[in-house]
Amino acid sequence: MTSNNVSNAPGLDAYWMPFTANRQFKADPRMIVAADGMYYTAADGGRVLDGTAGLWCVNAGHGRRRIAEAVERQLATLDYAPSFQMGHPAAFDFAERLAAIAPGGPDAPLDRIFFTGSGSESVDTALKIALAYQRAIGQGTRTRLIGRERGYHGVGFGGISVGGILNNRRVFPTLPGVDHLRHTHDPVRNAFAKGQPEHGAELADDLERLVALHGADTIAACIVEPVAGSTGVLIPPKGYLERLRGICDRHGILLIFDEVITGFGRLGTPFATERFGVRPDLVATAKGLTNGVIPMGAVFASRAVHDALMHGPEPAIELFHGYTYSGHPVAAAAGIATLSIYEDEGLLTRAASLEEDWAASIHDLRGTRHVIDLRNLGLIAGIELEPRPGAPGSRAYDVFVDCFRRGLLIRVTGDIIALSPPLIIERGQITDAISLLAEAIERAA
Repeated sequence: MTSNNVSNAPGLDAYWMPFTANRQFKADPRMIVAADGMYYTAADGGRVLDGTAGLWCVNAGHGRRRIAEAVERQLATLDYAPSFQMGHPAAFDFAERLAAIAPGGPDAPLDRIFFTGSGSESVDTALKIALAYQRAIGQGTRTRLIGRERGYHGVGFGGISVGGILNNRRVFPTLPGVDHLRHTHDPVRNAFAKGQPEHGAELADDLERLVALHGADTIAACIVEPVAGSTGVLIPPKGYLERLRGICDRHGILLIFDEVITGFGRLGTPFATERFGVRPDLVATAKGLTNGVIPMGAVFASRAVHDALMHGPEPAIELFHGYTYSGHPVAAAAGIATLSIYEDEGLLTRAASLEEDWAASIHDLRGTRHVIDLRNLGLIAGIELEPRPGAPGSRAYDVFVDCFRRGLLIRVTGDIIALSPPLIIERGQITDAISLLAEAIERAA
């Protein structure tokens, strides 16, 4: 692996790395220098099977010439255009393409698109739209937002407030008027579940408890990840999301799905909305939107939410919100090319054909030393390891480093390993990945 003394290696001091133990990394860096298809190339020339689609985002695999060529053409034609009181064709074209595959299909319809620059921005945008909607319909007392324990909704102040991962919130102030549902992880009743676990739908009733505590007339929206990804792959219990939708309907609360991870084919359907048959009012997306090539996010809003804000004097700005890079022309070009690949190669549903083999391979790890739970849905898996006494997280970190050095990229959070490979993965590569992972877990035992 690369070190500070390697010729032509970059200096490591200036870059303050995100979500990284900087001193630990810089003492023994893991550098990636190229990527193609299912593989990264490490600095020592070794191939590394991408078991995480980068950071849950490279759904179509790496090195797609079609996307690169679209980006090159757009850069040569229009590199940037302001998005405030101005427009350009690529953003409108991309929005129309997204509307055609919007979560929930044509019956939803969640086909009004607000562009952002990331998943964090998409979450904060969805929360602001929810608050603006409630005010627009005469429900201005509804300012409270409900998140969930162990939820991850990005790193904006809105996202960390409704999120429920302690370390993301520990040193930062959060928004007032936020409360949280309990998480759905129940290893006692649901350990080693294949697909959706049987137990836990009643946990959705926490929202009724919060209604009783705060009053429905104070609650604007409830936001959840259909599958909680970054916290360690928590699959919703059967009936949980349906129950949550029903409670929101009874009390006039908007339901927001954070599909930054689950969107664009991860669960074998275009969105988790279709996989679970539950229709939210707003959907936050990013990551797979452009195959990770250019940063971009998008919020899908229902027509009911959108249209409620389209009142008042015609020259008036309906929503005082936006970003310098909303609908960026180069990102839109990348997104259009990405959607074309998804559609032409059937990638938005390909995970469904691999799910049975994927589940079988994941659950073959049962019985491996220190594996205490396995969870899977679509092309996502969580492998939970028994923590070392007095050193939580160290076992999974050692597995992570060992895997990388032997040719597999995984993701870890605490002592949970998360897998989410590109949707182009072949069955033989699934076998290779799980074999490498099993050996690494054994070595770390």
